This record gives sequence, structure tokens and C-alpha cells, in this order.
Amino acid sequence: MELSRGTMKKLLVLVAFGVVLYTALEHLEAAMAALRFVWGVLAPFLVGGALAFILNVPMSFLERKLFPAPGKGRKGLPAGARRGLSLLLTLALSVVVLLLLALVVAPQLVESVSGLGNTIVGAARRFIAWAETEFASYPSITGWLEGLTLDWKGLLATTWELLTNGVGSVVTSTISAANSVISALTTSFVSFVFAVYLLLQKERLSLQCRKVLYALLPERTAGQIVEVCSLSHRVFSSFITGQCIEAVILGFMFFVCMTLLKMPYALLVGCLIAVTALIPIVGAFIGCGVGVFLLLMVSPMQALVFLVMFLVLQQVEGNLIYPHVVGNSVGLPSIWVLAAVTLGGSLMGVLGMLLFIPLASVLYTLFRTFIYRRLKEKKIKVV
Repeated sequence: MELSRGTMKKLLVLVAFGVVLYTALEHLEAAMAALRFVWGVLAPFLVGGALAFILNVPMSFLERKLFPAPGKGRKGLPAGARRGLSLLLTLALSVVVLLLLALVVAPQLVESVSGLGNTIVGAARRFIAWAETEFASYPSITGWLEGLTLDWKGLLATTWELLTNGVGSVVTSTISAANSVISALTTSFVSFVFAVYLLLQKERLSLQCRKVLYALLPERTAGQIVEVCSLSHRVFSSFITGQCIEAVILGFMFFVCMTLLKMPYALLVGCLIAVTALIPIVGAFIGCGVGVFLLLMVSPMQALVFLVMFLVLQQVEGNLIYPHVVGNSVGLPSIWVLAAVTLGGSLMGVLGMLLFIPLASVLYTLFRTFIYRRLKEKKIKVV
């Protein structure tokens, strides 16, 4: 049986992939070094792309609401001016938010952490006093502790040796830290410039990418890739927007309720829950555990009240806020959300929890569309 041209091409691609995979496995260290080199080169652009994707959400909203395109009987700014003003306004709002966090929230957080340190010191003193009282009932333990002797000369000699040997490592660590800081600053600058370029030229870049796809791939394959990219953009944008708004609302609710109930660490716990709530399902419970621990050192009754308040606010958030803010934009059933969070957390930690939900939503939508199309082609109706 003669093989068609398409089949031969697929076989050649499969053979080439097998050869590359076998060579990479045979020289695993060299392959990993090459991957690390490629990652080091591409890291600024990947970070810039992620930053542009995040900034594009508020920028598109501002451009759509504040600088609409010219229409019938309506004058408007040129496209370049609308985009530039929207980007400048987005960057200005980002700077304002960062300054607000640095000048208003940060001092109060420092004060809360300082108060937490004093609370820990007080708890430690109470524990020491309790231990002294308890050990007084056991003379044997007290006598053993008093009989402990330390070799002060040996301890000083060991300390001096560690200090003299550690000077070289301190210098080396300082140089390494300086190089890391310079590299991080350079990467951040390149990423920011690349993100700005992407935001200013996103329509042109999108058009160029589509031209490349349709020029190099069959029309059907290129169309499918464009459709998947469009679906991914919608899902990720909706997820990021909804999750951020929900986290801010939930953190603000905890701050207000704790302030009204005159609980300590209201701002600290509110900010902590707002940050951890970005992690779907388990994030808010992490913040709750830390909040209970902080209040437990002050008053067990306040910790219990906080736990009850958390359960009430969780019900309000789950039944009222989340459906209206996030809604069904992700379009993923709850069981698959839990599976995505578990798998993402085990593979990539917190970042995996954030990425795997929209990624699973895209795969779920594609697979559901495929199944429905196959059932329609077979003229089967499953009830």
C-alpha cells in the first residue's frame, strides 16, 4: 500500500520527534543546561508578556469607557492617542495603588507586626514563668539544669573560627547578591519596556501572528489555533479580573467587621485574607488559620468570634459575591476546579493553583465542544 504525502510528512515528524527526545534523554544534563539558558534569555520577554496581559485588563476597560472610538455623530480621538492615554492612565493608577500601599497600608502593617512581636514576647514570658513554677515541683529537673556547665573557652574559640572562616563567604555572598539585584533590575526594565510595546502594538502583533499562522499552516489548523488563543484570552482575563475584585471585597469585609468588633490586627488580617483569597478554594482558609493563630495569642474568645465571623462571611462571599463578581465566566464545574487546584498546587505551588483553573477551563470547553460535535455527527441524543 502506497503512503500518501500527508502520511509520510506525519511519519517524518514523528521520527524526528523521537530522535530529538532520545538524544535529550541520553544527554539529560546538557539538555537541562540548554533549557536553563533558553529560559534565562526568554525570561524578560515572558515576564513582560505576563505583565502586559495583566495591565491589558484595566487598560482595555479604560479605553472602552473613557476614550470610545469615533462613531456616527460622535467625535473621538485617533486610535494611537486613545491607546497612549489609556496606557498612561493605567500606569498612573498602578503607581497610585503602590504608593497607597506603601504610605498608608505599610505603616499600619508595620505597627501591627510590631504589636504582634510584643504579644509574642509577652506570651514567651508567661510561658517561662509557667515553666519555672512547674519545674519548682520537680527538684531533680531543677538540679540537673543548675548543674549544666558550659565550656566558655571552647565556645569562644569555635565562634572566632566561624567568624574568620565566614568572612570570605560573606564577601562572596555580597557579590552574588549584588549581581542578583543588578540582574533582577535589568530583567524588570526589559520586561516593562517589552510589556509597554506589546500593549501599544497589540492589534498589529495579533495581525502579524495570524498572518504567520495562515501562511505556514493549513487554513483549518490555523483557524483552530486562533480560536483556542481567543478562548484562552477570554477565560484568563475573566478569571484574573473576577478573582482580584473578589479578593479585594473579601479582604475589605474582614477589615470592616474586625474594626467594628474592635479586634486587633484588623488591617493585617484583612490584607492577608485579600492576598490569600487570590488562591481559589483554599486561599481564604489559609488566611483564616493565620488570623485565628494571631488572635489566639491575644484572647481565645476573640479567636472563636473571628472563626464564627469567617464562616459567616464565607457564606456571604460564596453565595452572593462570587456568583455576581466572577459568575460562570470560567465555566468549570466545581469538581474540576478542585482537581485543577490540587494538580496545579502539587506541580507548581501557588502559581499552579492560579494558572490551572483557567487552563482547565479552556481544556474543558474544547473537550466539551468536541464531544457535542461528535454526538451531533453521529446523530445521537444522550439524555
